[in-house]
Amino acid sequence: QVNLVESGGGLVQAGGSLRLSCAASGSIFSANTMTWSRQVPGKQRELVATTSSTGSVKYADSVKGRFTISTDNAEKTVYLQMDSLGPEDTAVYYCYMRILRSDYWGQGTQVTVSS
Repeated sequence: QVNLVESGGGLVQAGGSLRLSCAASGSIFSANTMTWSRQVPGKQRELVATTSSTGSVKYADSVKGRFTISTDNAEKTVYLQMDSLGPEDTAVYYCYMRILRSDYWGQGTQVTVSS
């Protein structure tokens, strides 16, 4: 049983920073694709950052230059460093990993940015 456990969300003032973590447990294999997405109630989930085992990274235009996705393969953890946060970044953030041929999601962590 593979579980993804997220941490690092919380309340921050506009202009501040947060670092989200997502750790996979129960798997001896590393993920080949890892993403962070976010969702606001009543809106579609938005993919904000993607990375893969090849080292490629992609960002949504809305976060480019402010968010950084990184991984620690030994710890089977993916991070999302979020800088220059604004109220528009308020959402529940979800991590995702594809390990071998299976998909796994974290439970979500709330990020609230006050103006």
